[in-house]
Amino acid sequence: MVANHPMIELRRLHRFFGKTKAVNDVSFEVPRGTVFGYIGPNGAGKTTSMRILASLELPTYGDAFVDGFSVINDPDRVRRRLGFMPDYFGTYADVNVEEYLDFFARSYGLIGRERHQRLQYVMHFTGLDVLKEKPIRGLSKGMKQRLCLGRAMVHDPAVLILDEPANGLDPRARIELREMIRELAARGTTVLVSSHILTELAEMCDRVAILERGQLLALGTVAEIQKQQQPQREVNVGVLGDPTSLLQWLTVRTDVADVRLNAHSIRFAHQGERESEAALLREMLQAGFAVCEFGSHNRSLEDVFLAVTKGLVQ
Repeated sequence: MVANHPMIELRRLHRFFGKTKAVNDVSFEVPRGTVFGYIGPNGAGKTTSMRILASLELPTYGDAFVDGFSVINDPDRVRRRLGFMPDYFGTYADVNVEEYLDFFARSYGLIGRERHQRLQYVMHFTGLDVLKEKPIRGLSKGMKQRLCLGRAMVHDPAVLILDEPANGLDPRARIELREMIRELAARGTTVLVSSHILTELAEMCDRVAILERGQLLALGTVAEIQKQQQPQREVNVGVLGDPTSLLQWLTVRTDVADVRLNAHSIRFAHQGERESEAALLREMLQAGFAVCEFGSHNRSLEDVFLAVTKGLVQ
């Protein structure tokens, strides 16, 4: 039976270190099968709140829940349901890949056929099956990241917490990691992932949260946050010949603003959705303008991040 409660929940979470408010009254929920992006500058409180979810830190106030269980009252149940991949992890250089994963499988109490099947699945999923006898000291950075992911998911957790999983990876390894995360979510695993590579988060995540100085500044889908920050879309129009007449035509309209000539094209802010943009283009053509270029865009996640945050540190 599938639970209908959030798989991750932060409820008025606070974590103070002396006068530093590392996490300051943060609340959000993450449903099952969601990839949730956790975004913020260094020192924003991301790692601290992830460590609280992993039951490695206790909150000063508030609570956090994994699959409905409190990290304060039920840490053992939380650990059974959660896999944590920190930004830095220790390895045992003189053991091979299979031995390393087997050690953690045994630590979670997996035995017999169940342990064997789980090891085979994890190594196949992460692409480590062909390297299972290779010593860890001989693995590349990308393979070590795969190994850490395999360690986090060896006990088949319902929730994965990934802190900067793509850090230091080459482009191919980042793409492959992104595909693995999306596949895990498609199978019902809930993934909270922190990263400074915002373009990848925008492609990967269903929802995101933006933090700064321990406080939650924005929450929602990328499109929702984009719309909150920029309700108008920027449109660029190119025409054959002199654009002055089109500039005048646009200036008197009530659905456009900030009309400006930009080299050989005209840029303006347009109030409306894609359907109204199509209607606007149709009106331009009916008015006799020789439109050779028409395009619009919302802000990227990087633009939104820069607009929401102020670059403050603590």
